Amino acid sequence: MENKAELKIHSLEFLKNLEKKLDQLANENLLLRKENLALKEENAALKEENVALKIEIKELKRRLSLHENSNVPSSQRKYPKKCNGGSPKNGKRFPGRPKGHPGSTRPIPKPDVVKEPEWNVSPCCGAKLGNPIAVKHNIVEEIPKPMPMVIDFQEWHGICPNCNKHVVARHPDCPPEGRFGKNLQAYVTLLKYEARLPHCKIRDVLKWFYGLSITPSTIFDITRRVSDWLKPSYNEVVQRIRKSEVVYNDETGGKVDGRKYWLWGFVTNSETLVAIRNSRGRKVLEEILGNDFKGVIVCDGWRSYPKFTRNIQRDWAHLLREADYLAEYVEEAKQLSKALHKLYNDLKESLKNKPPPEKRKRLAKSAKRRLEYLVKKSYKSEEVRKLIKKIRNGANYWFTFVIKPRVEPTNNRAERALREHVVQRKIIGTFRNEKGTSIYGIIMTMLATWKQMGLDPFQKLEESLTQEWAKKYHYSNIYPISAFQLEKVKTTAIS
Repeated sequence: MENKAELKIHSLEFLKNLEKKLDQLANENLLLRKENLALKEENAALKEENVALKIEIKELKRRLSLHENSNVPSSQRKYPKKCNGGSPKNGKRFPGRPKGHPGSTRPIPKPDVVKEPEWNVSPCCGAKLGNPIAVKHNIVEEIPKPMPMVIDFQEWHGICPNCNKHVVARHPDCPPEGRFGKNLQAYVTLLKYEARLPHCKIRDVLKWFYGLSITPSTIFDITRRVSDWLKPSYNEVVQRIRKSEVVYNDETGGKVDGRKYWLWGFVTNSETLVAIRNSRGRKVLEEILGNDFKGVIVCDGWRSYPKFTRNIQRDWAHLLREADYLAEYVEEAKQLSKALHKLYNDLKESLKNKPPPEKRKRLAKSAKRRLEYLVKKSYKSEEVRKLIKKIRNGANYWFTFVIKPRVEPTNNRAERALREHVVQRKIIGTFRNEKGTSIYGIIMTMLATWKQMGLDPFQKLEESLTQEWAKKYHYSNIYPISAFQLEKVKTTAIS
C-alpha cells in the first residue's frame, strides 16, 4: 500500500511538473509566434525597401550612364579611373617635348619692305651722327592694314542691230543680289562657320578692322545667300557620296527651336556631308544615300542602319571601348575585353600582308567562330550580358572589313568629322528654325569637303560664287525688249 501511495504521489508530482512544462512551452510558443509574426512583417518591409532600392539604383545608374559610359572621353568623366601616368622614374610629367627632341625654328622670310630708323643727331649731346658702324636686321612679319573698297560694277545694256534684241553685259564678280562682294561674303562665311563667331562678334570685327557697319541680321542674310549659291555644289557632293563604295556614318543630337533634332555625318575618302534632320531613322539614309545605294556603311549599332542595308561594318572602336570600360568596374569583363582585343589585333596583323580573297574569307570564318565562342559563354553580370547581346545582334556585321579590303574596321572618320559640330552646338545652343539648319548643312558640307581635299576654303568660296553668278548673269544674256521697256531701262540706269 505504501508503495502504491508513493507511486501515486510521484505521479501527481510528475503530472504537475509536466503541466508546468507545458504551460512554459505554451508561453514560449506564443512568444515565438509573436516574434515570428514581427519578423515576417519586418521581412515584408525589407522586401519592399529592397524593391524600392533596386528601382532607385537602376534610375541612378541610368542617370550616371549619361555622364559615365564608354562613349564619354576620359577627360570629361566625373569619376576618372586612377592612373599613375607620368615618367616611369619619378611619376612626374612636364609640358613640352621630351628631353633630347630636336627643336624647330620658324624660317626667316625674305623682307618685302625695308624701313630705316631716324639717324640725325646724338640723343645725348645733340652732335651730328655720321654713318652707322653696324646694321642689325630685325625681320618682322606684319599684316597690312585692311582697307575696304567700293566698286562700281557697270551693267551695259544695248540693242542688237541685226535682231533688235536687248543685250546685257555684266561682270562675273558682280553679285546678283545685295551690295556685298564675293570677298566680303566669303570672309563673313568663314568667320561664322570656321572661326565660330556669333553674328554680333562678326559685326564687331568688320567694324574694327574695315570700318564697315553691318547688322547681325544682314550677316545672317549673307550666309543665307552664300548657301543658296553653294546648293549646286552641295548636290554634287550628295551624288558623289551615293556612288561611293564605303560611307562612314554617325549622328549626334541637337536642338532646333528647343526640339530634338539630329545632325548626321556622311564621310567618304574625299567628301564630308552634313545634314540636320528631325529624325534618326531610316528615311534620312534613304534621302541622302538613295534607295539603290550599293556601298558599305561603317557605323555604330543604331538599328536604323540594318533596316536600310545589309552591307554594314560595325564599329570595332565602340565595341572595344565599351569592353574596356566594363573591365574597369566588373571583374568578369576583364577576360572578355582581353579576348576581344586579341581577336581584333590578330585580324589586323593577318591583314597587313594584303591576303587574297579566299584567305580573307577563311579569316572571317575563323574570327566569327572565335566570337561565337565568347558570346555563348555564361556571364553573371547584367552589364556584361548587355554587351554580349550587342555583339550577338551585330553578328553578321563585325567582319566585313576582313572580306572587303577598302573598308575600315572603325568609324573614326565619321566621329572625327562630328567633333567640329559638337563644338558648334555648344556655341550655338539651338537653331531657331529649319532655314538655319539648311544654311548650316550646306556651308559646313562644302567647307569640310574642301579641307578634306586639301583645298583653300576661302579661295574655293570665291571661285564657287563667281561660277554661280556667271551662270545667272552671263555675258550673252539676250532677250527681246519693247521700246517702252528699253526707255525704262535707260531711265533706271541714269537715276
